Amino acid sequence: MKLFLDTSSLFKLYHKEADSNLVEELFSYDQIKKVFVSELAKIEFASSVWKKLRNREIGALETNSLLRAFEKDYPKYSFVLIDSAIVEQAKQLFTKYGELGLRTFDSIQLATAIKLKGQADLFKTADHLLDSFFKAEFLPPT
Repeated sequence: MKLFLDTSSLFKLYHKEADSNLVEELFSYDQIKKVFVSELAKIEFASSVWKKLRNREIGALETNSLLRAFEKDYPKYSFVLIDSAIVEQAKQLFTKYGELGLRTFDSIQLATAIKLKGQADLFKTADHLLDSFFKAEFLPPT
């Protein structure tokens, strides 16, 4: 099975949060052959870690540990580069979903997922709004 994870789901593999177990279960079946992740995840992951530090949810040691753990795991992921086609698709998605609350980075995640339609078998996001857009684009949920 080939899986696309957005950053909200990916982050749950590294930091225990609500529903972390749902993402972890995907890997417990040993069926995952490839994990696609947008290149944007490198930025969003770091942003999430630093936000948790600012909000005093984690300390400096855990901050560094999370950042190092994700970077160490880079070879496990197939990063999808943000090219001009993804940027253009993300821009066009605002015509469909902008009024419904589509956010900038989510548009890039969604455009990346759409690009992977036919390559990935499952598409996972922990963001309920983004998940509704995945479903509207007929991206198979987990």
